[in-house]
Amino acid sequence: MSQYTSDNASNADISVEPHAAWGAAPSERYETLARDWRGLFARIRASAVERDLAHRLPHDEIKWLRDAGFTRLRLPREQGGVGATLPELFGLLIELGAADTNVVNAVRAHLGFVEDVLTAHEAQWQAHWLSKLASGDLIGAGLSEAGSAKVGTFATHLTRTPQGIRLNGRKFYTTGSLFADWVAVAAQDGDETVYLQVPRTARGVEVIDDWDGFGQALTASGTATFVDVAVESEWIRPSSTRFPYAVPFYQLVHLASLAGIGRALADDVARRVRQRDRVYSHGNADRVADDPQILQVVGRLHSAAYAARAVTLQAAKAIQRSYEAHQDAATSEVPRLEALTQAHTDAHVEVDQSVSVITRLVLDASTDLFDALGASATLRTEGLDRYWRNARTISSHNPRVYRERQVGAFAVNGSVPPSFYRVGKG
Repeated sequence: MSQYTSDNASNADISVEPHAAWGAAPSERYETLARDWRGLFARIRASAVERDLAHRLPHDEIKWLRDAGFTRLRLPREQGGVGATLPELFGLLIELGAADTNVVNAVRAHLGFVEDVLTAHEAQWQAHWLSKLASGDLIGAGLSEAGSAKVGTFATHLTRTPQGIRLNGRKFYTTGSLFADWVAVAAQDGDETVYLQVPRTARGVEVIDDWDGFGQALTASGTATFVDVAVESEWIRPSSTRFPYAVPFYQLVHLASLAGIGRALADDVARRVRQRDRVYSHGNADRVADDPQILQVVGRLHSAAYAARAVTLQAAKAIQRSYEAHQDAATSEVPRLEALTQAHTDAHVEVDQSVSVITRLVLDASTDLFDALGASATLRTEGLDRYWRNARTISSHNPRVYRERQVGAFAVNGSVPPSFYRVGKG
């Protein structure tokens, strides 16, 4: 049915829910794909405020997603996936982010590992992990450290002993690992950095929920320790080469979360304004829903959410082109190296350009929303503060000031953004 029954239709004739105009879908099949997930997303959103107040980790919610196959979306159909494109994946992440960004962040490392497997050149390693992923195995993060290691190195290390390879070290920001079957670890093997997957329940592995941030509090982004963990050789990736669009991919997951927050808060405020029956004596109408100043605030929030989604999906197209160029080069007898380099550079720059815009839009919206509501909206039990807390935390992981500088350096001097990021002592 058309949105309008006639060119002169009144508001009462509009046949869709209020503000359904979120923009074009990222693919022709997207709506069919998304319909399979929206009921589950709604179920996750229904308890988001309660979980936030009670600090209840989303073990159940992540299990629902895993059991339903969400963690296999990008896998080929023969591995239990649907072969989702990256724009389709990020469209779904925006919708899941509107339900709960804690859950999005908790599967971020897993989604990145899937890309590593899909783009791997090592056939045996790829086949091994495709089988694991197809069976539903979930991967958590164990890359970052909060210790004294210098930038570009890790204090976590492998040692060769008469009893075999052993892993020792300590990681922080281990997002999703408490929910996972495997922890993806970066470690030093002598002078080399290696990547490996370690069973979360292996002897000597401990994952602790000691993340104390004021936002994204339910991601279990705390500490993981590894004490003389026996490492099987097949757990170690044969090379340290990661997928070429890793940096923009991981950042775009954060941007999809921010776009999801924008959509959730815009919908939340619109609903509250519709239902609100208390007015100010110095307002402009007998109903809040008819007050033009309040409607202006609601409109500004929806505009921010619309733009954040559109920019995220546009950047996702650039990452898709990087993925396709990489796959084409892997199967081509004569790879087009110039086109390959251009596709990877574009993915980095387009995501960097998106960071500043989306961050500002959603952070502003998460404070402006209170201008449309009364003081009762600040009650903790209402849960509206979580939008700002989560958005501020997400946007602090990779400071936008550096992204803005990288875009400027590329625009002025043609300087290509770095392919990989590290944090540590200077």
